[in-house]
Amino acid sequence: MTLKDIAAEAGVSISTVSRVINNTDTKAASPQVRERIWEIVRRTGYIPNHSAQTLKLGHYEPPVTNRSLSCLYARTPDAPDNPFFQTIAKSAEVEAYRQDYFLKSSLTPFNVNNEETYRLIQRDTNGVVVLGRCDKPTLKFLKQYCHNVIYTGLNPLDAKYDQVLCDGYEATLLALDYLRALGHQYIGYVGEIEEENRYRAYCDFMKTSTVSFDPSYRVASPLTSSGGYDGAIQLLRQQQNLTAIFCGDDIAAVGVLRAVRDFGLRVPEDISVISIDDIETSQYLSPMLTTVHVPMEEMGTVAAKILIDRINGGHTLPMQIKLPFYLAKRESCAPPRKIAVI
Repeated sequence: MTLKDIAAEAGVSISTVSRVINNTDTKAASPQVRERIWEIVRRTGYIPNHSAQTLKLGHYEPPVTNRSLSCLYARTPDAPDNPFFQTIAKSAEVEAYRQDYFLKSSLTPFNVNNEETYRLIQRDTNGVVVLGRCDKPTLKFLKQYCHNVIYTGLNPLDAKYDQVLCDGYEATLLALDYLRALGHQYIGYVGEIEEENRYRAYCDFMKTSTVSFDPSYRVASPLTSSGGYDGAIQLLRQQQNLTAIFCGDDIAAVGVLRAVRDFGLRVPEDISVISIDDIETSQYLSPMLTTVHVPMEEMGTVAAKILIDRINGGHTLPMQIKLPFYLAKRESCAPPRKIAVI
């Protein structure tokens, strides 16, 4: 397989393929074309031949076989379809490819008790990028079968692995501080609750606010559009004083925005909505979503760099990297029309 072959199969020019796989021009092709090119690269296991480049530099390094990584979408079975995890995984894949590694497989928690997965990890994978919080069975699997592991997400992992984090606890506090500065006191929560830093931050924040903390202002729901919709409807029905909703992520916020409209209310005139992630879709919603920007691409890039450095013996002790975040102020938040009084 050559660049010419990939270009022919993808229906694009050789130069477009080169720019995409070397990440030299992020605007070289549309997202659909980039994904088509990367699908061919993954399927064929194409690795560029750098022999000519190294000879020009006066040295030659023999090609290394089996330079492959795997991604484990640990949080939920549908995580591979989540834009947040997709963006991190794609950035990790691009960086790995720059260093002559390729992403060989993507796994979910459903795969960890599969004998074929054991063989894949032990024989055909040099390292694993773990995306999202792990449960105990998944952690047990990693400890038993995976030698080189890096974790990336919003919740710190209680394990001695390399970790690339964006602090979900502090990011949540930033969002809630913004709502409080606008004048909101009755703030609801829609998202996951169990072992979740975002929920812990919400509880800590509300307990220290001027309004007594009321557990009925939170609804446990999956981080999906349907989960956000159902959670918001439940919240709106049981809390008439509600003036704002914090969503666990942007996907849930999509459902929350729809629920508020279906309930006969307006965003942000009646209910402010804020979330975390800043996926690409958030700026194209109506109203445009105010959200905490998480550096997803950088998380993937840094994770791949650290994992490959460990594979190559560059470090042995676990390291933890925290990346910054910021509030992307758009259209879904405003001061409450009036502060409700119980």
